[in-house]
Amino acid sequence: MSERFKFDRMELAGSLGDLGTLLPIAIAMVLFNGLNPLGLFLSIGVFYVISGIYFGITVPVQPMKVIGAYAIATSMSANQILASSLLMGIFLLIVGLTGAIDLIRKVTPKSVIRGVQLSTGALLISGGIKFIIGTSTYQVLQQAGEPYLAFQSLGSIPITLVIGTVSGIITLLLLDNKKFPAGLIVVAGGLITGLVLGAKVDLGSGGIGLNLPRIVPFGFPGKADFTFALFALVLPQLPMTLGNAVLAYTDLSREYFGDRSEKVTNRKACVSMALANFFSFFLGGMPLCHGAGGLAAHYRFGARTAGSNVIVGLIFVALALLVGNNIVKVLSLLPMSILGVLLVYAGSQLTLTIMDLDHRKDYFVATLILGITLASNLAAGFIAGMILAQLLRWDKLSV
Repeated sequence: MSERFKFDRMELAGSLGDLGTLLPIAIAMVLFNGLNPLGLFLSIGVFYVISGIYFGITVPVQPMKVIGAYAIATSMSANQILASSLLMGIFLLIVGLTGAIDLIRKVTPKSVIRGVQLSTGALLISGGIKFIIGTSTYQVLQQAGEPYLAFQSLGSIPITLVIGTVSGIITLLLLDNKKFPAGLIVVAGGLITGLVLGAKVDLGSGGIGLNLPRIVPFGFPGKADFTFALFALVLPQLPMTLGNAVLAYTDLSREYFGDRSEKVTNRKACVSMALANFFSFFLGGMPLCHGAGGLAAHYRFGARTAGSNVIVGLIFVALALLVGNNIVKVLSLLPMSILGVLLVYAGSQLTLTIMDLDHRKDYFVATLILGITLASNLAAGFIAGMILAQLLRWDKLSV
């Protein structure tokens, strides 16, 4: 039991390590797409707890980024997003139960998996820096670097840059400190900073009480919603989900936890995500997945057992049930630049997985995936990497 579950300051710090990926997309999909806040964060919390208990190790929970980014940028309707959740769940369940994912893994070289991890890490670093300098999509849409703070600058210096620089240095100094874990100190400091600099939590007349979720709060999506979601959201998301949330994730889990990750198979990862998306669909939440970047974040900030899942999961469940749809107001206390710092360190951890490649051709494949990802998207990088890796098996080709 002690190996599966620990509840100490390191697990608490590690449980908060992936907030930089989770919160911005989740909050934006509530504000810009109208998803149900209670259902969204309740489904996240339940997914964290159940997946941690089942797999017995630290398990990441993340939004599906292709769907999230496109939905936010185009202000898609809640029903279109919910339709994508249901479709992704069905696809993942089929791929997992039939074992098709094992065939995909068998033909996927290590260099492609490392390329996906490298690319995901680079995207996290880039996204984190954007949060720190105030140029992320969310901040641009809100027309403010720190939308919930009363102060936007310290003299001529943007407040995001000040908070991000200070918290980044603190993180670097405490990254391996077990007495004062970096993730815990930075997140706690961020909440205090938010309060001091004017972020407010107005829970309205209802205050704190028991809030229960509604089932299918927006009604069942129509045929047009499913058709649109299939082509605009699901098909672009699929390669990234298979590459990063399944293959790269299970590979990294084995690297971090060894024999303890025996339950984290490609099939079970698919089924786990499928069930999470069915649950999220019925509560009006967002599409959910696992992910190599999320695991790297939790692990780098101290998570080593399923205790971290239980901790962060119960935090989200408690907040959702106690403050209901006001949960976004509570979570907005945390400055965006703090989330950016968490992303930068998580991304840097993930990029370092490339170091165990042995051959020049493998490095070429991995870096090409990175280049295509930065120029286009990770799905395109994954597909191109698969093709190139097969071509480079021919001895007459050199790089």
